[in-house]
Amino acid sequence: MWALEWEHKILVVDAGLMFPQEDMPGIDLVLPDISYLLQRDREVLGIFLTHGHEDHIGGLPFALKKVNVPVYGTRLTLGLVKPKLREHRILRESDLREVRVGDSVQLGPFRIETVAVCHSIPDAVALAIDTPVGRVVYTSDFKLDPSPPDGLPTDMDRFRRIGDAGVLLLLSDSTNAEREGRSGSERDLHGAFERIFTEAPGRIVVANFASNIHRMQHLVRMAAQHERRVAVVGRSLQQNFRTARELGFLEVPDGVVVPLGGVDRIPPSKLLLLTAGSQGEPMSALTRFAAQKHQFLNVRSDDWVVISARPIPGNERMVHQTVNNLYRHGARVFYSEVGNVHVTGHAQRAELREMLEAVRPRFFIPVHGEYRQLLLHSELAREAGLDAKRIAVVEDGEAVDLDAESMIRGEKIATGLVYVDGLGVGDVEKVVLRDRRHLAEDGILVVTLTLDRDTGTVRAGPELVSRGVIEPELSGKLMADAREAVLDSIHRFADSNRDRSLLQEAIHDAVSQTVYKRTRRRPMVIPVITEI
Repeated sequence: MWALEWEHKILVVDAGLMFPQEDMPGIDLVLPDISYLLQRDREVLGIFLTHGHEDHIGGLPFALKKVNVPVYGTRLTLGLVKPKLREHRILRESDLREVRVGDSVQLGPFRIETVAVCHSIPDAVALAIDTPVGRVVYTSDFKLDPSPPDGLPTDMDRFRRIGDAGVLLLLSDSTNAEREGRSGSERDLHGAFERIFTEAPGRIVVANFASNIHRMQHLVRMAAQHERRVAVVGRSLQQNFRTARELGFLEVPDGVVVPLGGVDRIPPSKLLLLTAGSQGEPMSALTRFAAQKHQFLNVRSDDWVVISARPIPGNERMVHQTVNNLYRHGARVFYSEVGNVHVTGHAQRAELREMLEAVRPRFFIPVHGEYRQLLLHSELAREAGLDAKRIAVVEDGEAVDLDAESMIRGEKIATGLVYVDGLGVGDVEKVVLRDRRHLAEDGILVVTLTLDRDTGTVRAGPELVSRGVIEPELSGKLMADAREAVLDSIHRFADSNRDRSLLQEAIHDAVSQTVYKRTRRRPMVIPVITEI
């Protein structure tokens, strides 16, 4: 999510989410912090969506609950948004406005034109935004595939004409700024898929991103050609498959798709399973399938499984665990390191350079990618002729002030991550995550005792209960030593009228020191004192 602001009027572009990383135990989703947009002196004019991937639309329902403004997007993008809004029970009051490729929309001081770009999902657009100080071009996610499956390549002619007219600022996709050459075409996969469909002795299982409509179309066509029936596994994939089909972005011959409940009646050699879970998500259909824990479908020894996606950085371990489980149960597996079964939806260095040379911006900000990728994209811009002073590598919360002649860094605004945990949104702060990591690493030790309110003597306890610290049968000596440490702390306080909270602190420190001295572990110690 990013925004353009002029005289306190704001245009918001995209409203995505992030999936939790390994250091975020228990978190379901991660959202951008939109507190800046909620300040009283600012007016949000609308939210413009560029395409239907989760990292661009997934946070929209949460944002609209706080700032209900018009939402603009292409037909498929809004089609993928609607089920999310319906699930959050805000579809009826949401103001969704469809735009087509090439349309222009005036929102206050901003005039936004949509420009066709090719990505791994149809109906994706870049934005050319006229502002009072000049034109801003945002490529969003794109690649330069000359012959994409839907026949709609990135409109480089329009980008060149926009560049000829003058561009103040370009914001361009940096996801593949590390990778030389070009991204390749979806059609490059045909040979590998043809061999798999021809030679597979049993079921073919293909996992890819639930929003990769182009890949799904390719696979459905091949299934029809090879007389295989198709079953769709996983809620997100089923929803996107149905939406794309209803809106005409996915052509499926009659009789090809079968319900999950009917797959057992199809010979294995005549079945294709499309499933979500290409990133090894713990509860995804593919992960449960690989571990033989799915309620309907589990891996078999003659399955050929294709993971048609590259692991997102940080997900490699989970993906490899899924691959290991598939191999363990006798399947043959094709993935990014074994077989040409995936092409990226993001431009690589040769394509990024071509975009820079077409648009020829006065200023440049690389977007979408980790810091190293942003930096490498900025170096590419310098190689393309942009002065280093006209390039800014910015991170979340960093503002940039633009006028017709200059680009300077503005104030750092309050931003951060908002965690979704179950039904709670924003009620898990960093301190809670720190405690969860502490519990996961060293466990918990609870000390309970009852004191006489008047004399301070021990009436019951101390009792120690541990979880995740040490095996119970090995902990007898440790627990005895910890109990002695608690009693010593109480005796030191026996003749004192000091606050009981100080006694809790002393018990905590004494037990922590004892456990660390014996085990070199630091469990979370929680003293619970009851007075009677």
